[in-house]
Amino acid sequence: MRKFETDVQKLKYDILVQVIKAYDNNKLDSIYIDIPKIVSPGPAPTMRCCIFKERAIAQERIKLIMGGDKQKGHVIQMIDIACDECPVGGIFVTPSCRGCLSHPCRDACPKNAITIVERKAVIDKNKCIECGLCVKACPYHAIINQVRPCVESCGVKAISMTNLRKATIDDEKCIACGNCVYRCPFGACVDRSFIIDVLKLLGDKTYNIYAIVAPSIVGQFNYVDVEQLITGIKQLGFKRVVEVALGADSILQAEVDEWLQKGILTSSCCPSFKFFVRRNYPTLAKHISQNDSPMVETGKIIKQSDPKAKVIFIGPCASKKTEFQLPHAKPYIDCVMSFEELQALFDARNVHLHNIKPTKLEDASFYGRIFAKSGGILSGVKNLVEKAGNKNFRGVAMNGIKECDKWMKALMSNKLVQNFFEGMTCKGGCLNGPLGLRHNDEILANVDEFGKRSTSTDPNVMVEKFVKSMKE
Repeated sequence: MRKFETDVQKLKYDILVQVIKAYDNNKLDSIYIDIPKIVSPGPAPTMRCCIFKERAIAQERIKLIMGGDKQKGHVIQMIDIACDECPVGGIFVTPSCRGCLSHPCRDACPKNAITIVERKAVIDKNKCIECGLCVKACPYHAIINQVRPCVESCGVKAISMTNLRKATIDDEKCIACGNCVYRCPFGACVDRSFIIDVLKLLGDKTYNIYAIVAPSIVGQFNYVDVEQLITGIKQLGFKRVVEVALGADSILQAEVDEWLQKGILTSSCCPSFKFFVRRNYPTLAKHISQNDSPMVETGKIIKQSDPKAKVIFIGPCASKKTEFQLPHAKPYIDCVMSFEELQALFDARNVHLHNIKPTKLEDASFYGRIFAKSGGILSGVKNLVEKAGNKNFRGVAMNGIKECDKWMKALMSNKLVQNFFEGMTCKGGCLNGPLGLRHNDEILANVDEFGKRSTSTDPNVMVEKFVKSMKE
């Protein structure tokens, strides 16, 4: 079964596997020479114009796997030479224009930028404001808006073009959501890796290394059962695998309490949503939940029970690579690894998941596990509020950055009846994070099904059970 959706993911994986093997064999000194020749053996190129460019890009990818530009520090970085200078045509008329009699495109244009020349529509770029009304009006879809995939994927307009037509990221605007990483068809947008730090931690026998896994893990490695996957993670050197949904359980009541105190709350386990609000709607920052994310809360619970613990988060999220470096998270989370990197680690170290016995995963409630999907936090908070007899809860789940922007604009007006806002910058929620192996609706069904397999719908029961197990 195919493990990846795109060839860009496969290239990323191939290089990761080779870097991990080089680390294990103490051969990191030669990786910039050896690995490009392994992934692009030649003599003919398979991905780019020439074998030399393929190898040069591979070297840049290795740099990011080794930690990237430490001076820059941002987790989402651009490989300039990998950017293919995609065309930026804006709105233009294609040869599909039929020269119809009604000319709805011309009539829809608010700036009179469209004229009819020899029965065909022609756009005056000096007048066009790229509102897109002509695109919607054309009955033949003959007018298109050509936008670069990376630009289109960025909901905060952090990506622009240089004079050389290369994409560049404005770190002051970027919220580290990582959507551009998944959407760029040439793999020019890349996330920094901390895999070398992970390998060092796993090799340090003075600590107990815990893996905390995002709830969306159940829909990612679809070629094995999740219980086999947990055993495989332990075989990599982890003492125990814990659900991040446990941390979600732990903070649910605190979210309710803060909502009751503030009256209006914007809540999210998504760091990018919080970055988005603070940067674009600073006056709304007072409404942001002050509770730790489920990732940080899970690390805190583990470290309070085991002083020798080191905690590594594993998930599909790019912004977690930023969050774990922040002051509030540093004491509890020691490193972050993506599902893509986990797959590479399995294969580099010959962990064959099909041939191992399952390990049960029973750390969290139904409501903790469904935090992974859009509306999950909302459901958990609503459940506790209604159990307490409060009928004033009016929540909304903001699914994706465009919906977050729309509702935050509306909240600025002070005219909304809604008083609880759950924000997810990835469409569908964390289960569609950019660093996952798969992105489709089936993952939602996997998460829902896994939630129903929990032995409890009471978050407090599961937290108490876990803390007790750590003492045994």
